[in-house]
Amino acid sequence: MKKSRFSEEEILFILKQNESGISVSDLCREHGMSQAAFYQWRSKYGGMDASLIKRLKALEDENRRLKKMYAEERIKAEIRKKALEGKL
Repeated sequence: MKKSRFSEEEILFILKQNESGISVSDLCREHGMSQAAFYQWRSKYGGMDASLIKRLKALEDENRRLKKMYAEERIKAEIRKKALEGKL
């Protein structure tokens, strides 16, 4: 997955600026981003503070790690199953 060039703190700052009354087009021009990126951030991070974003990132990392572990174990189980079928 592509890493954003903006940190979570910067994204929060940009969203707070919009809440304080600065228009989306002005923010996008100032920070060099697209309006689509802004609206994606607002849908994902809207109403969050820094601690919630850090918690979200931690949960996403843990979920990614668990999915990888599951996939590896599933592959091992398939290999064991094929090995047992071949010996019978």
